[in-house]
Amino acid sequence: MIVEQIWTANAYRNFNYLVACPETGDALAIDPLDFRQCLAVAKERAWNITQILNTHEHGDHTGGNSGIVQATGAKIIAHKNAKDRIPNVDRGVGAGDIIKVGKSVELECLDTPGHTMSHICLLSKTDQPGFFSGDTLFNAGAGNCHNGGHPEQLYETFERQLTRLGDDTLIYPGHDYLLNNLAFTLDREPDNAVAAQMVEQYKNQDPADALVTTMAQEKETNTFFRLKNPSVIAKLAQDFPEIGDNPDTKTVFLKLRELRNSW
Repeated sequence: MIVEQIWTANAYRNFNYLVACPETGDALAIDPLDFRQCLAVAKERAWNITQILNTHEHGDHTGGNSGIVQATGAKIIAHKNAKDRIPNVDRGVGAGDIIKVGKSVELECLDTPGHTMSHICLLSKTDQPGFFSGDTLFNAGAGNCHNGGHPEQLYETFERQLTRLGDDTLIYPGHDYLLNNLAFTLDREPDNAVAAQMVEQYKNQDPADALVTTMAQEKETNTFFRLKNPSVIAKLAQDFPEIGDNPDTKTVFLKLRELRNSW
């Protein structure tokens, strides 16, 4: 499996992805908003985009579909419950469905509600898994729930699915929010030395050559995976005294998500 992360350099800081089969040159375009750049990269690599996967229905993830389809005839894949909100979907998928690219690439669909209620993430069937997380999971952060999502469902997605990913899993998110998210981590957990080190190391990072984190790094730096951390809980109790000294993980997650909405 070959992964090409494409930096759109737009105001929303989107990443687009091409996932290609090295044997055939067939490629899957994931959330190809900047379709011109996706097509240009595919041409340069001699790849043929045969499929499009939209992780969810928001326009900054679906807006390039028609341009790719017009140029390549690619088939559009999306969550089966998003078909009424994404034009011309050819295949609706759900949890456990497999998307094949060429001869050698298989990607498992995970049904990951929260950011929206019709959100798909993809997990590659490779020696080192790759996780294409759309707007569910960001580097050091979690998706918001403003436009058709629910924080409680996002918590369940994190708790029941994301925490079970292997530590070596590579994270490919839909946007570059790394530094802002690390700053939120340090606001909530000022003694997180790993997050502080990453801020210094990547503060001048070019998003066109962005860091690809692993789940092990996320568990060290992403507040939304650190729900039992004493420093996180103590700081949160200052803002929400009603949670007490020993809140459950769901309460911690929801309060963190509430704070992040206006942070």
